[in-house]
Amino acid sequence: MISTGTRSKIEAEMERYPQKRGALLPALYLVQAEHGYVSSDTVRELAEIMGLHPVEVMEVVTFYNLFFDRPQPRHHASVCTNLPCSLRGARVLLAQLEEHVGSKVGEPTDDGRLVLGHEECLGACAFAPMMRVDDAYHEDLDLEHAKSILDALE
Repeated sequence: MISTGTRSKIEAEMERYPQKRGALLPALYLVQAEHGYVSSDTVRELAEIMGLHPVEVMEVVTFYNLFFDRPQPRHHASVCTNLPCSLRGARVLLAQLEEHVGSKVGEPTDDGRLVLGHEECLGACAFAPMMRVDDAYHEDLDLEHAKSILDALE
């Protein structure tokens, strides 16, 4: 259930746009910040608040890789695997990180602390390979540096 505080913030966001739908991304960020993910119940509730069909909200949730439709580990680490990063060892780095943390891409670690992933482009080809950990970007990685970043996570 969306709290009254978050609902007020969503309504304030809707006032900033000529059409309510324009506030959907900020509203989803607010819902996810409150709950950690966007559940089917909050999708229906948000759709009602914004005058949309639930499927219209869910389309956005499933399109963007920064929104989650189920509970998530505390941390997300995504290695860029596009061509420039791959040419500089990103796919090998990702496989080594899977071994280091003991779980495959998309699967949470046994302690539920981290999930590894990959993204097609993180926008820093000149500094490949790179990864995003939560909201922080790390460039010019080698295995030891990447492992130290993940090991430092709480």
